[in-house]
Amino acid sequence: MGKSLYLECESGISGDMTVAALLDLGADETVLRKAMDSLPVKGFSIRVSRVKKAGLDVCDFDVCLDDGHENHDHDMKWLYGEQNEDGHRYDGHSHENHVHDDHAHEIHSHDGHAHRGMREILDIIEQADMTVRAKDMAVRIFTVLGEAEAKAHGASLETVHFHEVGAVDSVVDILSAAVCLDNLDVTELIVPYLCEGQGSIRCQHGLLPIPVPAVTNIVQACGIPIRQTDIRGELVTPTGAAVVGALCTGRRLPESYRILAVGLGAGKREYERPGILRAMMIDPFGRTEDTVYKLESNIDDCTGEGLGYVMERLFAAGARDVHYTPVYMKKNRPGYQLNVVCDEARISELEQIIFRETTTIGIRRIRMERAVLERERRTVATSFGDIEVKVCSSPDVRKVYPEYESVAAVCRRENLPFDRVYTAVRAECRDKLFTS
Repeated sequence: MGKSLYLECESGISGDMTVAALLDLGADETVLRKAMDSLPVKGFSIRVSRVKKAGLDVCDFDVCLDDGHENHDHDMKWLYGEQNEDGHRYDGHSHENHVHDDHAHEIHSHDGHAHRGMREILDIIEQADMTVRAKDMAVRIFTVLGEAEAKAHGASLETVHFHEVGAVDSVVDILSAAVCLDNLDVTELIVPYLCEGQGSIRCQHGLLPIPVPAVTNIVQACGIPIRQTDIRGELVTPTGAAVVGALCTGRRLPESYRILAVGLGAGKREYERPGILRAMMIDPFGRTEDTVYKLESNIDDCTGEGLGYVMERLFAAGARDVHYTPVYMKKNRPGYQLNVVCDEARISELEQIIFRETTTIGIRRIRMERAVLERERRTVATSFGDIEVKVCSSPDVRKVYPEYESVAAVCRRENLPFDRVYTAVRAECRDKLFTS
C-alpha cells in the first residue's frame, strides 16, 4: 500500500532540504546514487552527511560542482545569478558543523557545462536509471518550475533556458527528490502551507521581492497557501515550491494519525529559526473513506482532437481521472460533459488548464466521498520478466492489476499482443501473491 507523507515547512522548503529529509526518513541512498550515476550530465558529485542544526542531528544533501563550491544556493544562482540577501552572502558553507571528508560520500565528477532547455532536460530524465513513476514525478516537477520561470521572463516553456551551472544543481535536486519519493512509495503528499520570509534579494538584475518571481508564479498557479513570517530572507526556493506544486495531493492532515517515521533535512542558510524541513510518514486512524473533488463542465464547440489534448494536460497535471460523456445541451445542441476527478490541492491548477484550453466559461465543483480498497504497488517476477502490479485488498476482496507500462514494455520487446500478455501476467501474479 502507498504511504502518506506530511511535510512540515515551518522553515520553508528547498530542493536539497527535501532530498535530505527523505534520505533521513529512510529512502535508499544506494538507489539514489545508482540513479544519479546514470545521468548523462557532467560536472557534479553528490554528498550525503550529518550536520547540527539548533543542536539537532539532521541529514544534509549537497550537489558539489566542479568549480570548487560545495553548494551553490541552487535555485537563486540558476534563476538570477550571484546573490546577496540583506547584506549576507551564501556560499554553501553556513552549516553549524563542517563536514569532514571521512563522513562524506561522493560519486562521479566530470568536466564541462552547457545551457539546457526543457527539451534537453526531458532527455536527461528519459535516459536516467529510474522507474517510470519516478521519471513521471520529475517531469511534473520540472514542468511546474519551467512554466513559472518562463512566465517570469516572458518566454514559453519550450524556449526558456536554464543557467548553465544552476541547471545541473536543479536537475540533480529534482531527480533525487523523485527517486526518493518513489523509493519510499509515497502516494499521498500533505503540505498544509509554506512559511516564507520577507524583504528582498539582491541579484545581478537588481533587487527582487520575496517571494521571488518564480515562487510567486508557482504558488499562484498551484494554489499553495503561504504564511509570511518575520524572517528577513528567503525561506522558499523555486525548486522546493515546484516539488510541492507538482506532487501535493492534500492540504489537510487527518484528525488523528500515527507517526511511523521522521526525517530531518538541513537547509544551507542561517536565520533566526533553524533551517530544517521535517518529513513525517503518517498512518491515518480509521480511514475508510477518501474525499475527492469532481470538476464538471459542458462543452459544445471544441474539436475531438482538442479535447484529447485537454485530457493529456489534465492527467499530466495530476488529475486522478478524466472522462467525457456525450450530452444534449440547450436547444438540443450535441456536446460533451468534461468530468475531472482530483484532490483538493489540484483544483486551482486543473481549472486553469480547463479555462485556457477549452471554450467553457464555467466549471462546477462537487465534493465527493468514496469508499476505497487498500492499494499497494508490487514488483512480481513472471515468465515475461519483472512486472509492476497494483494489489487492491480488503478483508473480503483481493485483486491484482498489472501496470500498463510494464505490460506494454513486454509487448514491444517480444512483439506480442497486449491482451495475451496482460491475461497471462495477471494469472501468474494471482498465483504468486494469493496462493498459499
